[in-house]
Amino acid sequence: MAAMLMVLAGVANASEVAGEVDGAAMSVAWGIPFVGMLLSIALMPLAAPHFWHQHFGKVTAAWALAFMLPFAVVYGMGAAAVNLLHALVAEYLPFVILLTALYTVAGGIYVRGNLRGSPGLNTAILGIGAVLASFMGTTGASMLLIRPLLRANDNRRHQAHVVVFFIFIVSNAGGALTPLGDPPLFLGFLKGVDFFWTVRHVWGPMLFLTLALLVIFFVIDSRLMGEKGETDLPDPTPSVDVTGAQSRLGFDGRVNFALLAVVVALVLISGIWRTPAGFEVAGVHVGLPGLVRDVGLIIVALLSLKLTAKRVHQANDFGWGPMQEVAKLFAGIFLTIIPVIAMLKAGVDGPFGAVVRAVTNADGTPNPAMYFWATGLLSSFLDNAPTYLVFFNTAGGDPAHLMTDMALTLTAISAGAVFMGANTYIGNAPNLMVKAIAEDRGVKMPGFFGYMVWSVGILVPLLVVITFIWFTP
Repeated sequence: MAAMLMVLAGVANASEVAGEVDGAAMSVAWGIPFVGMLLSIALMPLAAPHFWHQHFGKVTAAWALAFMLPFAVVYGMGAAAVNLLHALVAEYLPFVILLTALYTVAGGIYVRGNLRGSPGLNTAILGIGAVLASFMGTTGASMLLIRPLLRANDNRRHQAHVVVFFIFIVSNAGGALTPLGDPPLFLGFLKGVDFFWTVRHVWGPMLFLTLALLVIFFVIDSRLMGEKGETDLPDPTPSVDVTGAQSRLGFDGRVNFALLAVVVALVLISGIWRTPAGFEVAGVHVGLPGLVRDVGLIIVALLSLKLTAKRVHQANDFGWGPMQEVAKLFAGIFLTIIPVIAMLKAGVDGPFGAVVRAVTNADGTPNPAMYFWATGLLSSFLDNAPTYLVFFNTAGGDPAHLMTDMALTLTAISAGAVFMGANTYIGNAPNLMVKAIAEDRGVKMPGFFGYMVWSVGILVPLLVVITFIWFTP
């Protein structure tokens, strides 16, 4: 990776200006590799599961090349190198480093005790996860709680619904209260939105959505629990803990709680610490705060691996498979999404100008309901962080104005990006990671469209209610 970045930097430095691509002049055909990437994730696990499991990395690389090679021919090697370097250095590497640190640290915490997955206990775990998500991130909360939740329900015939609601609540909706909760809100924080602004303005929709989902889950889980033979499977959870003693509720690998606090501190400091110090790589500014954060996160991950007892990882079924899958798939997404974001940033003059015009009323004022759904629907299929930025800038991009006179519009953008990331597996990184962990533990998860049946049937009606209550004058 280091050698590749050096080569790219050499090419890109020779032609930094060539990296500027006019999204307004691009054809929608440039989005074909991105659509192909999404369709591969959606369809190939169903049509060719064995091939996909063995070769999804190669498929991802093929779609990335299907974009990069024609792009280099049409716009030149300089433009290709600049855009590729920007996607890797400014977006993908920080994203993967943070996910890897949270995955490693959370994977080193073992919640011992043979919990029984009753509707009450499952609902309580989901509720706790929703609270934790806004303070340790949706990824951190998901990685901490998904394994004990799966173990608690490993003797049941029906388990997939538990994971689906976990994605709805813990991996998405729960992260709506602070910039630490979800990447879109953190980007807003870096742009100048006050840290506690989100808590003050998004708590109402977030509380309604979370409580409604918890109630619906409790009803569904109670009904399934009452079915004959639901818990007749043998319980594979051992009755002793990793030390061989009788299992009692508690935690092993507790040093990782301290490391988790360090992760949160590093992310927070990188947003508060303002300094122009850093260096330029082909027009990509690598700031000192971000560099310190990423190096610190790597050190935290290595410390977790060093300090966590091997038996804790074994008890937690810790492995790199889910993280590798997410890293490879999102590498393809971050690369093929480059022209899509460029076309969106072109605003009303771009190929997606109809989307931008749709969020504005006839008198020129913003339409909060349309901002909510436009941001949300695009966040369901695109990465929700850059989508948030697109509509943040569409609404003016001035944080002081957005937090005051246009507070309802910024609330709609924030809620749409976070809530509707749950509409698909690819809307938010923890979704795919939780799915991979569940499947790794033998849970038969619904496919891409099967999952959307759940989200469209349960989540979307609640989002419609939120629209009428909070975002419709």
